[in-house]
Amino acid sequence: MKNYKFTINGKNYSVDIVDIEDQVATVEVNGAPYQVELEVAVPAPKPVLRVAAPATPQATPKPANVPQAAPASSGTHVIKSPLPGVVLDFFVKEGDTVKPGQHVIKLEAMKMENMIDADQEGVVKEIRVHRGDSVMEGDVLIVME
Repeated sequence: MKNYKFTINGKNYSVDIVDIEDQVATVEVNGAPYQVELEVAVPAPKPVLRVAAPATPQATPKPANVPQAAPASSGTHVIKSPLPGVVLDFFVKEGDTVKPGQHVIKLEAMKMENMIDADQEGVVKEIRVHRGDSVMEGDVLIVME
């Protein structure tokens, strides 16, 4: 989660970017959840573990220059990288059924091997990374149905 501090017209705002899918960002402004439509799509460096529950919209602030995660269509679930690293190995392939807690990818970060696990049941629809790929926190690794 990225955190930004803004002062607008003398008022302080703490903005946490929780998740970004397609051109919609889930953010928290001073603790209040919002769904924000992005005016300009910003390409992600690459397609990766954590999906936030949708927030209840209360207003629609328009942030500028917010990086966008790779899109996932409705009815899908994505597994994102929880930290920057390098993809070492896969424990699933496209078409496999996975259970919550099952290892799906091995990621090296700071010379340590990290197991990335599925957080819900589903079928692997697409693997968006390859062995040796460098990924950033929030990059989409796997798309599931």
